[in-house]
Amino acid sequence: MSCPLCRRTDELLLWEDAHCRVIRVEDEHYPGFCRVIWNTHVAEMSDLPSVQRQHLLDVVVATEQALRATLHPDKINLASLGNMVPHLHWHVIPRHAGDRHFPDPVWAAPRRDGIPLAAPGDEALSAALRDALRATRT
Repeated sequence: MSCPLCRRTDELLLWEDAHCRVIRVEDEHYPGFCRVIWNTHVAEMSDLPSVQRQHLLDVVVATEQALRATLHPDKINLASLGNMVPHLHWHVIPRHAGDRHFPDPVWAAPRRDGIPLAAPGDEALSAALRDALRATRT
């Protein structure tokens, strides 16, 4: 099986540990869009022992907190689909009321052109992510 999330090619890595990594997804319409990827190939949350599940969820929540701190979105969307790529990962997507799809999911047909938004700097986002992760461990 050739899994695109098992192969690390051209990823914009923001943070990683032995279990998972957070990458920034380049999407001009959704700056700050991140993906939290479990490093080993498993398909479902229930494939992980409870300690690892909790760790992954802590990283997803820390990613959300970092995006809220750096972008101040109107909403954060969390999605774990895996229909096309059955490798455990979460999409963490900052949403703004004027974006192309709001209030629909980003995978729906666009409603409008959307307002241009500036992307957070990778270092600022990485620092906010590290801060949020430290806070989850205290």
